[in-house]
Amino acid sequence: MNPVDSDEGTPVSVKIRERIQAARKRFHANDNIADFIQPGELELLLDEVEEKMKGVLSSLVIDTEHDHNTDKTARRVAKMYIKEVFKGRYVPQPTITEFPNAEHLNELMIVGPITVRSACSHHMVPIMGKLWIGVLPNEHTNVIGLSKYARLAEWIMGRPQIQEEAVVQLADLIQQKTQPDGLAIVMEATHFCVGWRGVKDVDSKMINSVMRGSFLKDANLRREFLSLIPQKG
Repeated sequence: MNPVDSDEGTPVSVKIRERIQAARKRFHANDNIADFIQPGELELLLDEVEEKMKGVLSSLVIDTEHDHNTDKTARRVAKMYIKEVFKGRYVPQPTITEFPNAEHLNELMIVGPITVRSACSHHMVPIMGKLWIGVLPNEHTNVIGLSKYARLAEWIMGRPQIQEEAVVQLADLIQQKTQPDGLAIVMEATHFCVGWRGVKDVDSKMINSVMRGSFLKDANLRREFLSLIPQKG
């Protein structure tokens, strides 16, 4: 057998991709693929991305061999992508302890602002912003700690994202974990793909929302939630 065709010579990214495809699952930029990564493979993936990034720098005509500022850039970028800014793609969902609603809480609860950091999947540049989460529990709702909302948001946002899709993904996750009567999320963010390139409008921001259950049906509840969110800007 040709060594290149053997399992030993197959890039780890190819092995991971083949597992995903065999399971007929997606691997879009904002998908989590942790279930298909075996122990030790993230370090191998880091090595592979480093080598590919060296090629990118070379194609940009940057002399990394003699430039002390960029001689280790490929490794730094690979580590940043896999272990930091895109970590939400490669690690399992954070463990969230859920408690029964023993006191039968049924009043509006708002968590935020939660600082979120992501990257635009169109240009791979930062999205920086804040979000607010409104929950209307019922007696069957699972209760999670306030800090856990931030952990779930970080896990969802730690991938190349489109803001509209990111908020929906987070809403789906919280809905699944807590089963509230109503759920609302508002996110406000600055997109570097607008401020750093293109029209270079540094003051432009995007605000979007998701309303579920009672927040969608009850205009008074929706107004109460929006009125209690501190002035954005």
